[in-house]
Amino acid sequence: MKKILALALACLMLVALLAGCASGKTDAPAEPQAPANTETPAEPAAEEKPAEITGTVATDGSTSMEKVIGSLGEAFTEANSGAKFTYNPTGSGSGITAVAEGRCDIGLSSRALKDEEVAQGLVGTTLCLDGIAVIVNPENPVSDLTIDQIAAIYTGKITNWSEVGGNDAEIVLIGREAGSGTRDGFESITGTKDACQYRQELTSTGDVITTVSQNPDAIGYASLASVGESVKALDVEGVIPTEESVKDGSYAIQRPFVLVTRQDTALSAAAQAFFDFALSSEANDIILKAGAVPVN
Repeated sequence: MKKILALALACLMLVALLAGCASGKTDAPAEPQAPANTETPAEPAAEEKPAEITGTVATDGSTSMEKVIGSLGEAFTEANSGAKFTYNPTGSGSGITAVAEGRCDIGLSSRALKDEEVAQGLVGTTLCLDGIAVIVNPENPVSDLTIDQIAAIYTGKITNWSEVGGNDAEIVLIGREAGSGTRDGFESITGTKDACQYRQELTSTGDVITTVSQNPDAIGYASLASVGESVKALDVEGVIPTEESVKDGSYAIQRPFVLVTRQDTALSAAAQAFFDFALSSEANDIILKAGAVPVN
């Protein structure tokens, strides 16, 4: 009996000991948890691309501006594949009329606008400057003329090349048609307006150059930007016609190349983009390579 009681007491003590160990056991503190991020991270904003330029830019006018405007149009469409550029070489007067009547976006004039054209609501913006070269056949020995000599030749007071140091041959006078910006500039500067005794009045710069190149006794005038090796450009008052002499004003026979628009009509997006490009510094090298002198 005593053994049973002793065994029971031992069991009770063991149970109490185990219970005490269990009650003294502590749990390790829980690690703090970061709050759950329920927001989706914002993606970086994409850069906005400029709207693509589409549509047609229609120009019309000066044949003297063909090289300059053609080069600018080509560069513009290369940079804007969705745009189309057209050039209609009709002469300055026709180009001014075309823009006034809404038949083109931008008119091209190789002279400043007249007061009556400005009164019609037209605006002229000078794109660049161009010298008007006085040209002869490469076989002609004459290399320099004064403004007075040029005026005397075109008004019929000097009729033989021998009078200005050339061959004994009749001078054949080649010029442009009425309304041409080149003709207007040439006659205004030389003081021969409405007094020239032309043998032929041709409708484009290219026709004048071709005709003079084929006649050793001919004299004509053409945009310096268009003159090549088929003709010889004369010095005027001892000054060689070059981009530099046009820009510094030492070459006397020069005129502006003008973009003509309507004051009361906004240009289309494509036409405005071309207009801005043509007048930007980005276009200067293109204009120079085309033989004209930028004003910007």
